[in-house]
This record gives sequence, C-alpha cells and structure tokens, in this order.
Amino acid sequence: MPTTEVTASDLSTDHSRARLDGAHSHGVVPQTDRAERLASFDAADFPQPTGREEEWRFTPLPRLRGILAAQPSDQHLAWETSVPEGVTITEITSDDARSRTVLKPADLAAAAAVTNADGAILVSVPAGLELTEPIVVDLSGTGRDGVVWGHVVVEVGANAHAALVVTHAGSAEYSSEVSIDVADGATLTVVSIQDWDADAVHVSEHDLQVGKDATLKHVVMTFGGELVRIAVNARLVGEGANLELVGAYFTDAGQHQEHRLFVDHAVPRARSRATYKGALQGEGAHAVWVGDVLIRAEAEGTDTYELNRNLLLSEGARADSVPNLEIETGEIEGAGHASATGRFDDEQLFYLMARGIPEIEARRLVVHGFFAELVRQIGVPSVEARLLASIEKELAITVGDETAR
Repeated sequence: MPTTEVTASDLSTDHSRARLDGAHSHGVVPQTDRAERLASFDAADFPQPTGREEEWRFTPLPRLRGILAAQPSDQHLAWETSVPEGVTITEITSDDARSRTVLKPADLAAAAAVTNADGAILVSVPAGLELTEPIVVDLSGTGRDGVVWGHVVVEVGANAHAALVVTHAGSAEYSSEVSIDVADGATLTVVSIQDWDADAVHVSEHDLQVGKDATLKHVVMTFGGELVRIAVNARLVGEGANLELVGAYFTDAGQHQEHRLFVDHAVPRARSRATYKGALQGEGAHAVWVGDVLIRAEAEGTDTYELNRNLLLSEGARADSVPNLEIETGEIEGAGHASATGRFDDEQLFYLMARGIPEIEARRLVVHGFFAELVRQIGVPSVEARLLASIEKELAITVGDETAR
C-alpha cells in the first residue's frame, strides 16, 4: 500500500506571539518579497508560468492549460440571486470595474479574468444599511466547453453591516477576479462555497481592502472540483481594521485544492487572524495551504496569527502547508503561526469505540470535532448547516470505502 506523504509540516510548529526586537522572517522565505511581485490588470504583462515560480510550484499547470492560454470566450455561468432590500446588483463596464477594484491582479489567471470578462458584476451595500438576511448569489455551470471569465466587485459603505454568500456548482472551467472593499466602520461576512462537480476547474483571486475600524470575515469552503485554487490578497488600510480569514476543505482522491493567503498590514494597530482546516482522503488527494503575512515598518501595534491544520483520513493523500511571516518592525502586539498535518487519531477512535460507539459513527464524531470550532466562527447559520452537510457527504465516501474492504 502506498505511504501517505506529509510535507512542510510533519511536525507541528507553534510560534509564540511575542514582541520582537527587530525585523524578522520565519517559514519558507518567498523567492521574491511578496509585496513586490508583479501586479497588473493586463494579462499580457504576465509571462506563462513554468511551475518553478514560488506562486505556481504546487499547482498542476497542465490542468490549467485553457485558463493560462488567456483567450477570450463567450461562455457564461448561470446565476440566481436573493437580494435584500437596499442592496443593488448591477453590471458595470470594464473601465469602471478596473477603477473600483481594490488591488491589481497578482497572477496571469486573475489578470486574464479582468481582461476577458467584458465588464463586471457590482454588488453594492449603501452606507449605514444593516441587513438581517444574507445576500446570496448562486453560480452554476453546465459543462467545460470553454473558459468562463468572471469579474465581481463588492462595495460595502461606511458603517453598513452585511453578509454575502456566493456558491459555485455544476461543471465549468472558471477563472475569476473578486474585489471586496469594506469602508470605515463597516462589518461584512463573505462566504465563497466551491461545491463543483468532479470535473470542474476553478481558479480565483479574491482581493480585499479593510478600512478604519472595519471588520471583514472572509470564509472559503471547498469540497468539489478536479482543481480549485483560491488566492486571497488582503490589505488593511485603516487603523483598527480587523480581518478574519476562515477556510474549510475536504479533498478527495485525485483532487487538487489550493488556498493561498497574503495579508498586508500597512497601517498601525490592525488585527488579522487566519484559520484554515482541511481533511484529505484517497489516492492522489492533494491540498496546499500557503499563508504569507507582511507587517510593514509603519504597522506598529499589529496583532496577527495564522493557523493551518490538516487531517489525513487515508493513505495516499498529501498536504503541503507553508506559513510565512515577514516583519519589518519590532513594535508589534504579536505575530505567529501554527501548522500541523497528521493522520487520523486512532486513540480518539479507540476511546469512542471502547464506550460502545460503532466505528463508522466514531469516525464521524472525530472529523466533526476537528471542524467544530471553525464552523462556529462562520456566524451565518445557513452556511454552517451546509458545511456540516458537506462534511457528512464526504464522510459517506470514507464509510463506503471501509465497507468495501
């Protein structure tokens, strides 16, 4: 039987959030300073990736041949919306979309999405509006007949309070740029759910900007798809800004699921937290998590922490976990990270079975416990229920495999 591969974090690393006396870097140091990498709205400015670049070294590029060709297409996703009163969803021109996008795309796929999308969808929440129900956008594809390009711009006005849920389902080859701007004093929860069919390919860059005393909770849930790669680039631009990045993924045999984070602390006294958890099962299941945090010299009083945990449920799965901290000032509240990958806890399983719980149910309980704290952080009941249902669906695959043996 093939052995399970664990890279980058065989041993758990938990670095204390201590005050630092000077500039510091920890983790796998990027080949190029993360803030200095090429960014452009024009796909022609980016060379074709070879796989030797830091940002592409884990990604199976042959599966992205269509997207990386960056050619225009007339393909579209179907979409349905549920829009609370006061919120508007409109189509805007390419020029307007570029002027509203908070950060320039940082890779070829995202730039190609902007170049080829022929405009963008604008989701606008007016200043001061307090929503009690989430904005819901359901996207679905019907096949891989060509690349679908997408550009979405989300703007939340000052002191507004809102939640946005975007779901992805069906079959498609989809590349998108998503821009999210949270103005001063606003609170926004954004949930992106990737629940594609088994043959789907989805590459997306989410660019986030958080203003003074604003809070953004950004949640990524990835379950389906042949290949899913979500890159999140966040810039904290106002004192008191608070960013929470939450992610859950369940990677099955043959799937590649990749999540990349970059948090740019550009102002004093801002806070960020990143918590991503994944479970993997099956031959060739491959999950990648890369977390980069930059604390600039002017960002005194920063408080940041990032956590990634991976649970291997079977042989043949592989998880890569790479945390990075780049700190340019010692005047911070704290900065640290923890990363660990491990196999299913047989001791926990034995403990439950010794108390009369059947093995199948015991396995369910252990995995549910692994995700429980993360689920509670989401704060949108319908999304929390969907996450638990997706976990149950994935566990049914494991149960079927065990029964077959």
